[in-house]
Amino acid sequence: METSEHVRVYNAKGLGAAVRHFRQEAVFTQAELAAQAGVQRTYVSKLENGDMSEQLDRLIRMLKLMGARITVSKADW
Repeated sequence: METSEHVRVYNAKGLGAAVRHFRQEAVFTQAELAAQAGVQRTYVSKLENGDMSEQLDRLIRMLKLMGARITVSKADW
C-alpha cells in the first residue's frame, strides 16, 4: 500500500486492498460498512479479496488505453 493519502489501483486486488485499508482506518467492520452502504457483507468481503475482478479489469484496461488510471484517496467530506 502506497500511503493512506492515495493509492493507485492497477487491478481488482489493488482496489480490494485499498477498500480494506480505508475501511479499517475508518474503524468499520465489513458488516458495518455494508449496512451503511446498502450492500451485503459478502459483497464487501469479495471486493476486499479481489473477487469482483471481471468488470474492474475491463474498466482498468479501457482507462489504460486512454492514458488514465484509478486513484483512491482520503476524502475531506
